[in-house]
Amino acid sequence: MKSVQQEIDERTSLTGSNKFELLLFTLGGSINNERSEWFGINVFKIREIVAMPAITAVAGAPAHLLGVVNLRGQVISVIDLPAIVGCKPQTGLNIMLVTEFARTTQAFAVESVEDIVRLDWGQVLSAEASAAGGMVTSIARLDGDTDHSRLVQVLDVETILRSIMPTDEADVNPDTIGPQIKLKPGSILLAADDSVVARALIEQGLDAMGVPYIMTKTGKEAWDQLKSIANAAEAEGNTVHDRVALILTDLEMPEMDGFTQTRNIKNDPRFKNIPVAIHSSLTGAANEDHPKRVGADASAAKFVVEELAATIRKGLAK
Repeated sequence: MKSVQQEIDERTSLTGSNKFELLLFTLGGSINNERSEWFGINVFKIREIVAMPAITAVAGAPAHLLGVVNLRGQVISVIDLPAIVGCKPQTGLNIMLVTEFARTTQAFAVESVEDIVRLDWGQVLSAEASAAGGMVTSIARLDGDTDHSRLVQVLDVETILRSIMPTDEADVNPDTIGPQIKLKPGSILLAADDSVVARALIEQGLDAMGVPYIMTKTGKEAWDQLKSIANAAEAEGNTVHDRVALILTDLEMPEMDGFTQTRNIKNDPRFKNIPVAIHSSLTGAANEDHPKRVGADASAAKFVVEELAATIRKGLAK
């Protein structure tokens, strides 16, 4: 039997192989379909899975917030995930997924937990161009690239959280992000993130900083864009360093994750000196150490624009 440390080490090693582990769970049947579809969330975001405890309702709580629980001395908000995505549990809200990301802790009520599967990010496709857009960021094919593969909807938890618990403060305050950042004339920042909400916030922040950028939706799209920019620069008698000042990337993305993207950049002689900054919701001591392992120059947690600005400055300084 594997020890807990062995399991942790195995999961950590996945960050270097474009693989990840997905926790599969059900939320019940949809309005038009009683069959319980499978949903997924990256195991790295899961702190623990517990049987649903007693929930204390909170006066004036927003819709879909069931209340709070006291879990080992920490008061945690519990979100009704089936209600958010339009599902009705057939057996009740039986399980609570306690998650940690973007330096916050919250819990999601679900119907049941089914399995943990190990997948390659190449088995995950963006859902943005499909009817599953919005709260679903991608679709995972459990059985690989086959016509009859079982499909799992990977939820955009960042979008869900911001819709349930919006902040009263402005996302970007030009007075707190410092002076504008001046890049070399003709150069840009290349960014990648698969979340609609995350891209919008990044774009607001970069606009406020005065940074020209190209935004992409996956690590593979950013990697292909970087190679295209390098080829165009070479044809003009320049180098890619004249065109790309810094690469800003998320970690969890369809087709190619940010770990693999960063490793590819740092292992390519053409690109290895371009600074890479990680902008991720995977937080906590263990997760925040992963970017260093693949050679990233700086990292910031979502969604603090002041921290993002400081991280970009740190990356450019290198």
